[in-house]
Amino acid sequence: MAPSKKSKKTVDTINSRIKLVMKSGKAVLGYKASVKALRKSKSKMVLISSNCPPLRRSEVEYLAMLAKTQVHHYTGDNTALGTACGKLFNCSILSIIDAGDSDILTVKE
Repeated sequence: MAPSKKSKKTVDTINSRIKLVMKSGKAVLGYKASVKALRKSKSKMVLISSNCPPLRRSEVEYLAMLAKTQVHHYTGDNTALGTACGKLFNCSILSIIDAGDSDILTVKE
């Protein structure tokens, strides 16, 4: 029972950090925009939802490895990631360009 409570707290902290990034920093939502940011090496961190298709996930992970960018596998699905960003639509990939006031870049999985 304790591990579920800890994972719930982890999800809450990552959600609050994502909200702070969306408010004070700069981030792009979606696959195409994230790939563009990765190719230009502008992205600092990439968050991938749990139900992102495997081929797309591996492509983004490969581009992130080439760009020396952190990859975080978000525990929720694309609906939860879109909600955490404060949007009313699904989002499978979130690319953080500038963290702003948030300390999300120092987070370890």
